[in-house]
Amino acid sequence: MRVLVIGCGNPDRGDDAAAILVVRRLRECGVAAREHSSDGLALIDLWSQAEYVILIDTVVTGAPPGTISGCLGADTVLLRSAGTSSHSFDVASAIELARALDRMPGSLKIYGIEGSVFEAGTEPQPVVLAAAERVANLVLAEVQRLEAGEPGT
Repeated sequence: MRVLVIGCGNPDRGDDAAAILVVRRLRECGVAAREHSSDGLALIDLWSQAEYVILIDTVVTGAPPGTISGCLGADTVLLRSAGTSSHSFDVASAIELARALDRMPGSLKIYGIEGSVFEAGTEPQPVVLAAAERVANLVLAEVQRLEAGEPGT
């Protein structure tokens, strides 16, 4: 598998559903995209067969809800700044462990969507839904470039 998109989150916890919604939208467009709702540790196995990985997760950094941020896998500051995680072993920890074990994908790009509502049974906020749609469009364009053999951004 050359390009893999992974969306981390819980579809039943408000804004934490953002990345799952991105993945579902991308699948409608034929993109190889996977939902990931378990521990960050399982990510290492999930991305092991991909050359390029694009990971989307909800973050809490203090920015306004719906803010989109991005980083490359070598820069886990975005994910470390998240004040909450629905995972006992979070994404940033998985990246650090994968790096130590030499099990990183060839390229890892991360998109964070700022959230603030995480109560069970709640819906994502409209600004988070809009951000999820913007991220889906960004990732779709990036996947198309990568699959065409063009370098990523």
